[in-house]
Amino acid sequence: MFDDQFSMVESPRLLLLQKAPATYSEEVVVVADAPPAEKAVPEKEGPPEAEAEAVAEKPVAEEKAPKAAEEDQKIIAQSVSFKEESYVVGELPEPQKKALEELKQLIQEALNKHEFTAPPTPPPAKEEEKPAPPEEKKAEEEPKAEVAAAEEPKAAEEVKEEEKPKEEAKEEEKPKEEAKEEDKPKEEEDKPKVEEEEKPTETVAVVVTEEVVETVDDDGAKTVEAIKETIVEVASASAAEEAAAEPKPESEVAAEASAAAAAPAPEEPKTEAPTAPPPPPEEVHIWGIPLLSDERSDVVLLKFLRARDFKVKDAFAMIKNSVRWRKEFGIDALLEEDLGSHWDKVVFTHGVDKEGHSVCYNVFGQFQNKELYQNTFTDEEKRSKFIKWRIQFLEKSIRKFDFNPTGISTIVQVNDLKNFPGFFKWEHNQVTNQALQLLQDNYPEFVAKQVFINVPWWYLAFNRMISPFLTQRTKSKFVFAGPSKSAETLFKYIAPEHVPVQYGGLSREGEQEFTTSDPVTEITVKPATKHTVEIPVSENGLLVWEVRVVGWDVSYGAEFVPSAEDGYTIILQKTRKVAPADEPVISNSYKIGEAGKVVLTIDNQSSKKKKLLYRSKTKPCSD
Repeated sequence: MFDDQFSMVESPRLLLLQKAPATYSEEVVVVADAPPAEKAVPEKEGPPEAEAEAVAEKPVAEEKAPKAAEEDQKIIAQSVSFKEESYVVGELPEPQKKALEELKQLIQEALNKHEFTAPPTPPPAKEEEKPAPPEEKKAEEEPKAEVAAAEEPKAAEEVKEEEKPKEEAKEEEKPKEEAKEEDKPKEEEDKPKVEEEEKPTETVAVVVTEEVVETVDDDGAKTVEAIKETIVEVASASAAEEAAAEPKPESEVAAEASAAAAAPAPEEPKTEAPTAPPPPPEEVHIWGIPLLSDERSDVVLLKFLRARDFKVKDAFAMIKNSVRWRKEFGIDALLEEDLGSHWDKVVFTHGVDKEGHSVCYNVFGQFQNKELYQNTFTDEEKRSKFIKWRIQFLEKSIRKFDFNPTGISTIVQVNDLKNFPGFFKWEHNQVTNQALQLLQDNYPEFVAKQVFINVPWWYLAFNRMISPFLTQRTKSKFVFAGPSKSAETLFKYIAPEHVPVQYGGLSREGEQEFTTSDPVTEITVKPATKHTVEIPVSENGLLVWEVRVVGWDVSYGAEFVPSAEDGYTIILQKTRKVAPADEPVISNSYKIGEAGKVVLTIDNQSSKKKKLLYRSKTKPCSD
């Protein structure tokens, strides 16, 4: 399963495969339109949640069946508020605490060894021996054969020269052996006589040995000249003493002296130089937060751990790779780079949700503008610039977080699928894939909720196909709403005063009479009913109000009714039919001179329920 991602101007098909950053208690919300003339395709048996959803949807479809030709079918599933996972270490389960401590130890070791800034060591490349061409082989073999042929007679001559001394020595030994055999009887006869004699005699033994004749060069090196077989007389102890007493020839003394001089002198013990102290641990920051510092660092590390299901080694590898990528991508320099304002209406942040998360809007339909599409996707340089702009936008948004464990460090994303480019735009899909890879590898667990609005009916069918392959944790993150339910769905998570006017809210750019600090009242007007709103006034001043009915197609009027019984009702706004294409928000004001009330009338004669939004305030009257 893919990791948690920011969705940018991406293919919704890929966005569905992202992983949610938080666990929630309820199933995904689906508020989407179905094709008016299509029959519902029977679903396969699924988990109990899917069966309950199908049961809840069936009565709705049956009620709308008679009016299928007039309006879209609605498929609605219920959901309640969600709760994010805690970033307070003391509230974590024990296994998660243990994983966090293990990750800290790995990071500390890596910081001590400067592994984050050191370039990765590539594995040694194995050189493959390529077979030489046949011509080169022949060229190499020919000189070898010539050398071998030239060396053969030399080797034979050397063998013959070595055998000659041996043969000569053998011939010399033959007469000596014969003489020994002749003298043997005589020695046996004389043996008793020799034993009778008391004075010691020297015994001589004849031994045939092979002698290696060596010559000593001037520098003390020895060279083997020949191997001979000689007869050595082994004298008795007294003879050995006499031989030792005799002075050695000068040649032997010189050879021994030269050998001693040539022998290497004994090595003196080396004194080890004092080792330098190890360098201090390196400092590494992500989103302006040090990896190991305080509780803010714990928030950062927990994001990577949750992205890898608390597998410590995987989370550690993800952090190392992300740090290297940030350095290679030049994130710090990118924050100061001016990339233009071409895409300010494609991706923008506006307001907060009811939990305090910043809300980021991704508007796919902006790429219906051919000029903008050409300036974004037509060549590699433009695509790369757009990705850099999107990463820059994301980095600036993240750096506004304080990463306090009890604070907010995630956002809510609203993805408008109206007129999105589709699956067959090759350039768009290429940017989508590249951006998704960067985001899932380097920005984990930053999305609290993904809300898809203006979802076409076929997209809902696609979502149901892939839903069985998604985990409950992933599905709990997504909310889908069709065109007629988009505003109502947004109001579940975002207050109307924070919702942009183009999405059904009352928030407008520039200086306005009302701001996001002025709360909005929501009312549902049932079909074929008239609803009135009373705004009491008791002091002199200027009363201002603004009103909106999502989708309008109703009649609207306003009047002032004084508290005094003899007072006259004043028409402030003549009742008129307001079409959907008319001004989305109607603003009025009335200078109050007496106590009374302003009455707003909404007459809904349509067959659909309507969402009414209004707010008012009294300002001091300046004459």
